[in-house]
Amino acid sequence: MKSLCVFCGSNAGHNPLYRAEAEKLGALLAARGIQLVYGGGNVGLMGVVADACLAAGGTVIGVIPQALMGKEVAGRPVDHRALTRLEVVDSMHTRKARMAELADGFIALPGGFGTFEEFCEILTWGQLGFHAKPMGLLNVDGFYDPLLAMFERAVQDGFLREPNRAMALHADAIEDLLARMAAYRAEPVSKWLKEERQL
Repeated sequence: MKSLCVFCGSNAGHNPLYRAEAEKLGALLAARGIQLVYGGGNVGLMGVVADACLAAGGTVIGVIPQALMGKEVAGRPVDHRALTRLEVVDSMHTRKARMAELADGFIALPGGFGTFEEFCEILTWGQLGFHAKPMGLLNVDGFYDPLLAMFERAVQDGFLREPNRAMALHADAIEDLLARMAAYRAEPVSKWLKEERQL
């Protein structure tokens, strides 16, 4: 994996472990020569992981919709101007497609609706055979335990096949998650969609 996309909160959360793990992830990606791709934000865990990667000498590509450029949260600009490269796109949909195109894998740190939606959408794209890239949840302090339980319930109740459930990798420690992602091999599936514009 030469490039990883990180989904995470535009807030930092109340638990200091969330910030600490975001910093650790950013620094580790830089140390391993793995490019960070993310949503281009300067606030919350998004800003933390980007700043940590940059501070450690890493490469960071941000992808942000035009509508968010120039906005502020608590006096801070939403968009991050100090990145290796900031790509401005026309919509949230284009943003997700572009991040997916740039990345060899995906990690979700703790976050809110946007983080959940981005991770579950990229899982769906994998389920449909649009990509075969590894997708992992960094389960900081058990944050994703309820979501993982929901995935298991979906299997039990017949809404999700176990091989598809297994696509959602997870670990409590960053190093363990990266190791699982490096070893990931997607189950062969017939590709339902032929072109990106069909997503």
